[in-house]
Amino acid sequence: MTRREIPSTEAPLVGGAPLDRASSREIVAALHAEDRRAFDAVAAVLDDVARAADALEAVLRGGGRWLYVGAGTSGRLACADAAELPPTFGLEPERVIGVIAGGAAALARAQEGAEDDAEAARRALASLRLAARDAVVAVSASGATPFALAGLDAARAVGARRIAITCDPGSPLAAAAEIAIAPDTGPEVIAGSTRMKAGLAQKMVLHQLSTAVMVRLGRVERNRMTWLRPGSHKLWQRAVRLVAELGGVDETRAHALLEHAGGSAAEALRALRGRGGRRPGGAEPQSSSSPSGKGPS
Repeated sequence: MTRREIPSTEAPLVGGAPLDRASSREIVAALHAEDRRAFDAVAAVLDDVARAADALEAVLRGGGRWLYVGAGTSGRLACADAAELPPTFGLEPERVIGVIAGGAAALARAQEGAEDDAEAARRALASLRLAARDAVVAVSASGATPFALAGLDAARAVGARRIAITCDPGSPLAAAAEIAIAPDTGPEVIAGSTRMKAGLAQKMVLHQLSTAVMVRLGRVERNRMTWLRPGSHKLWQRAVRLVAELGGVDETRAHALLEHAGGSAAEALRALRGRGGRRPGGAEPQSSSSPSGKGPS
């Protein structure tokens, strides 16, 4: 790879002070200063994030699935985002799936060589029966990771939607996508260590994207997560307070409603208001579930 072909995320930071001669305070200040660029870079691509959110909303409403594909830090961030959606928004786990290079082991320990295995990505998506009604969201800071690129290739082959999240607008991944979300974060304080501001920018995009989709699907009332799954004492207490607040009842009544609804705050509120009624500020959420959660064979 020539110098001209090096992704912007891999280039040395021009004007950066030598970190090996800096104090701890100087190091963290340098990192913080560059983190500001991640915020600004994401601000510049909000229209693309919104376009992707609209596309993914349509996919889920149509019975399709949202499949993240990535490697390394990018893949771990994407898988974490996918894992958060069922407990936070009550989405069925099979509707948003994370596919990471190296498999589950890569979530806990880096599997660096796995990112070059494009065929592994194709096999993983084939085993999930990737179909035209699905969407693949490929995540790669450099936009040159073979595993992520193969994910978009597989999506193109079956007619699925193709979305990219990368920190290099001129990358192959951005070019291969229908919708490219490409905050230009530039070189890192430590050249090539894209877990830094590139990782920060990707995390910002991921939570913006998934939150926007869930809100659009009706999984939030006002700014409350009414479809949360109260699997712990803390979350149960949160659900009780939520039902009490939105339902206009005391916590004792809210607790009883929640128990009767099997822990579902959304169902408890529906029962309280009458199943035919509309919630304040909008229509009842439309279900995005499908009988199997899988694309057609």
